[in-house]
Amino acid sequence: MSGKNRKYFGTDGVRGRVGQSPITPEFVMRLGYAAGRVLVAREHLPHGERPAVLIGKDTRISGYMLEAALEAGFSAAGVDVCLTGPLPTPAIAYLTRALRLQAGIVISASHNAYQDNGIKFFSAHGTKLPDAVESAIEAGIDEPIVCAASADLGRARRINDAAGRYIEFCKSTFPNDSDLRGLRIVVDCAHGAAYHIAPHVLHELGAEVIAIGATPDGLNINAGVGATAPKALSAEVVAKGADLGIALDGDGDRLIMVDAKGELVDGDELVFIIARRRQQLGQLRGSVVGTQMSNLGLEQAIRTIGLGFERAKVGDRYILEKLRDGGWTLGGESSGHIICLDLTTTGDGIISALQVLEAMIGGEQSLHDLKSGMQKCPQTLVNVRMERKIDVMSLPDVQRAVTQAEARLANSGRVLLRPSGTEPLVRVMAEAATQQQADEVCDRLAKIVADELAL
Repeated sequence: MSGKNRKYFGTDGVRGRVGQSPITPEFVMRLGYAAGRVLVAREHLPHGERPAVLIGKDTRISGYMLEAALEAGFSAAGVDVCLTGPLPTPAIAYLTRALRLQAGIVISASHNAYQDNGIKFFSAHGTKLPDAVESAIEAGIDEPIVCAASADLGRARRINDAAGRYIEFCKSTFPNDSDLRGLRIVVDCAHGAAYHIAPHVLHELGAEVIAIGATPDGLNINAGVGATAPKALSAEVVAKGADLGIALDGDGDRLIMVDAKGELVDGDELVFIIARRRQQLGQLRGSVVGTQMSNLGLEQAIRTIGLGFERAKVGDRYILEKLRDGGWTLGGESSGHIICLDLTTTGDGIISALQVLEAMIGGEQSLHDLKSGMQKCPQTLVNVRMERKIDVMSLPDVQRAVTQAEARLANSGRVLLRPSGTEPLVRVMAEAATQQQADEVCDRLAKIVADELAL
C-alpha cells in the first residue's frame, strides 16, 4: 500500500488536531492495539517473552492522554510498554536500539503548536517503519479490540535513566580529547522535549550555557521560540555577548544556529560546515544529499570542494532513502533536519550541533567564518493557490515558461515548481545570481502558473 492510499499514516506517522479524528483517545488506543498485534504476530521471541515497545513524548499537555491511550492498546495486545516521559524524537530512536526493543513510538507534532499532536513509529533498528509494517498496522486499526487473557496482558514500566542515557550518547559523538571550555552558548529548547537534555550536554562538555525556551508548561511548545522562531535566540546571543546560539524544535530533531553577530545559520549552511569538516578529516563517504528546496549555493559550494551533491524529494524520509541507497552518511534540509548516518539513525538537532561545534574548535574558526565558506544564492518563493488538483508541469504553457526561465538563468540559477504536500498550493521558486533577477523570474513564472490554473 503506497503512502497515497493510506487512510491514516502520512510520510511521518499520524498527525492532527487533538480531539479531532484521528488524534482522539479511542483512535490512539486502537492504533496501539493494532501495532501491538502486528508486533506479536511478527516477532519470534523465546517462549514466555512478550514484545516490548518504548513510548516517549514531547511536552504538550495532550501527551499524557495519548500516552495512556497507547499504553492501554499495547497492553491489551499483550505487549510490554517502557515509558520515558518527555524525550527528543532521536532519543527514542537511539534507546529503542540500545534497549533491544521491538519498536519505539514518539508522541509529538514536532514544530506545530500545542493544539496539534501526532504518533510516529521507529523500528527495532531506530529507523522509520517499513511500508509493509505500516500497512499491516493500518489494516488492523478498524478491527475490534480482543483483549489478551489476563495472564498475557502487557506490563508497563518507567525507564528512569532515559534522559541520562541519551545525554551520554550525545556526548559520545563529540571527540574525547576535545571540549567546549571558553565558549558561551545560548541554547533555545523551544519549551520542548530537549529542555532537560541539550543544556546538560553542552554544560557537561565544558560550555558556559544560557538556556531559553526551557520552561515548558504544556501549552507553550514552539511559541515564539525554537528553530521555527529564531529571533528570540538571535536577540539573546547579542544581548549576552555569546559566541553562538543553538535553536532546536519541539521534538529536538531540527537545528538552526546563530553566530556571534546574531545572524542566522540555516540547515543548508550547517550541512556545508559539517561536510567540509568531514572532508578535511577524511571521514566523508560519497555524496552529500539535500532536497529540491536546498539552496543552489549549497550545491555549488559542495561541488567546489570536490564532493558530489544529490537532491531528494522534500522530507527527511526521502533524504534517508537516498543516503541508504548510495551508502552515504550526510544529508539535510534547509529547515534544519540534518542526518549524520555514521553517528545515528535519524535527524538529531543536538548531535548535529555538536558536529558544527567540533568544526569550530578543530578548525579554530568562529561560526561566522565557517558559514562564509558558502554563498547562498538569492531565492524567491511564491505560493500560487490551486483550487483543483492538476499536474502543473504537464501544462504546455507552463513547460514553455520553465524552459525559457532556465535558459535565462543558465548555470547561475534554477527554477522549481512543487505542489505543497499539506495545502492546496503550488510553490514556485527561483534562484539567481541577483535578488532582482530571482524576483523577476519567479514573479513571471508564478503569473503564468496562476493564469493556467484559472482556465
